[in-house]
Amino acid sequence: MFEKITNEDERGQVGIGTLIVFIAMVLVAAIAAGVLINTAGSLQSQASDTGTETQQAVANQIEVTHAYAEANDPDEPFEQINLTVKKSAGSDVIDLTAVTVQYTDNSTSETLAHEDVANGGAQFTTTAATTDSDDNSLTDTSDRVVIGIQLDAAENSNLNDLNTGDRATIEIVDQSGAKFTYGVTMPQTVSSDQTVVEV
Repeated sequence: MFEKITNEDERGQVGIGTLIVFIAMVLVAAIAAGVLINTAGSLQSQASDTGTETQQAVANQIEVTHAYAEANDPDEPFEQINLTVKKSAGSDVIDLTAVTVQYTDNSTSETLAHEDVANGGAQFTTTAATTDSDDNSLTDTSDRVVIGIQLDAAENSNLNDLNTGDRATIEIVDQSGAKFTYGVTMPQTVSSDQTVVEV
């Protein structure tokens, strides 16, 4: 069944061939293991970053506590929207200069940046509503800041003034990507001398 090797030189050649094949297999296995370890490390790092970003996007939330529209004259449409905002419990510090506001009504959709970074484009303003608050950030859940959107301003010329019965949607996106959407609904009727209405 098996060929009997009587020559000692031939026996050594078979052993060396087997050794070479074994070393090649070890090298291939080592390279494959190295690739797998590098891939696992990269995936772990990516998963960690994704988890952190997702946690921030879920935890970091801006909430609107009060919203109203203003008109300079009772006989004119409402040209200013003010949203009083706060950060939700568990949120990190929210930098309002890094926030974007997407304003959408029946005929227009515009992305507004903070007035400090807008560079002449569509913009919104922020004003501290409480004495302990900062104009440009929400550091504590007790902080209140008013986000102002001037609908008839030169830099916001694409936005339309609000009349009775009008609707608009405001989406606030913070630096972590967390979104809060607020629906603006103007009342169907407004008294002739009213210049401020809740929306």
